[in-house]
Amino acid sequence: MGIAPTTDLESCYALRRKVFVDEQGYSAEGEVDALDPLSHHLLAHEDGLPVATARVYLEDGTAKIGRVCVLNTFRGTGLGAGLILAAVALARDHGAKRAVLGAQIHAVGFYEKLGFSPYGDVYADEGEPHQMMELSL
Repeated sequence: MGIAPTTDLESCYALRRKVFVDEQGYSAEGEVDALDPLSHHLLAHEDGLPVATARVYLEDGTAKIGRVCVLNTFRGTGLGAGLILAAVALARDHGAKRAVLGAQIHAVGFYEKLGFSPYGDVYADEGEPHQMMELSL
């Protein structure tokens, strides 16, 4: 299974639609936004099929990691952790000093194991509680 930067945005968008819209019930309208063309995208493949993605938006020394999703059948395999580590490495390679992300509340412990710390108040994203988290690079 390989995780690498990609320009295949259609595969990234298809994964995000499947996970966020079809599975988790987020609105399709907000799934692709103005940050997508400005971001770096990562894509993981298994046997040639896209199975996970994330994007990294860089601004003023901060890398905002977002749109992190793994197909249901690949969760619990370590792929999500690999995806986050690849995003952090990409951020470091581009000179970022800090990485931030908005974690769904149930995933806070997952990100803490990868070195992220919560900050700020819990907020709702389309009704789903989220927590901002950060990692110094």
